[in-house]
Amino acid sequence: QAHLVESGGTLVQPGGSLRLSCVGSGFMFNMYAIDWYHQAPGKEREKVASISGPGKTTYYPDSVKGRFTISRDNAINTVWLQMNNLKPEDTGVYFCKALNSRESYWGQGTQVTVSP
Repeated sequence: QAHLVESGGTLVQPGGSLRLSCVGSGFMFNMYAIDWYHQAPGKEREKVASISGPGKTTYYPDSVKGRFTISRDNAINTVWLQMNNLKPEDTGVYFCKALNSRESYWGQGTQVTVSP
């Protein structure tokens, strides 16, 4: 069955950087777009990055544009989220989601805490 595992979350100081990883298995990874979502405490999940299956198209909302970069390597079924200049409001759980026109899968999330 399809499986997504996120990793890389930790405590980091404001202005710091982190790279999150999302590894997929059990499905045709290169045929799925991958989204990263951020869920702040007590709030809804919000998309912070997206990348197409081949990796040629990306999307970022204005809140993270210029700070976050999404990339993927389909040879190892992995998508990364490079996060720079982190702010306290970036604190929360980060989830990756694999999707195509028919179905989607979520990972379990990884916790990022941005604090002095």
